[in-house]
Amino acid sequence: MTKKVTAAQAWEQSLIGVSKLLSKFDAEMQKEAGISVIWYDVLLHLNYALEKKMRMQALSDSLLLTRSGVTRLVDRIEKAGLVRREPAAEDRRGYYAILTAEGEDVLERAQQAHQRDIRQYFGVHFDAEERRALFDLMSKLVGAVA
Repeated sequence: MTKKVTAAQAWEQSLIGVSKLLSKFDAEMQKEAGISVIWYDVLLHLNYALEKKMRMQALSDSLLLTRSGVTRLVDRIEKAGLVRREPAAEDRRGYYAILTAEGEDVLERAQQAHQRDIRQYFGVHFDAEERRALFDLMSKLVGAVA
């Protein structure tokens, strides 16, 4: 007989798993590309954005950080030369964060390492059917919460 699992238990186990993976991914990314997973997330969002730039508010919304949190984060990434800021022509109060060429290079190195790490620390634990089931479950959740 299968033991019942509550919604809270499933949620907590998911959080523990993701937290452990993110810690592992962060350590590996620091070693391979010299950036954190949080910086990687910023660079990735900018890379996929039209013209590789996003309004700071849109970046804040996509990262689930406060506007001031994103400003401080982008300040540090900008000091490293991976992004630059430019005033928004259509709104003098707003700014764009723009991925630099150096940022693209770092992102490329980080992506290669991250894909390897995903396979090594996550993918090997599931067969194709389990990955499909996990994908379907997470897609269902994303659709329901959106």
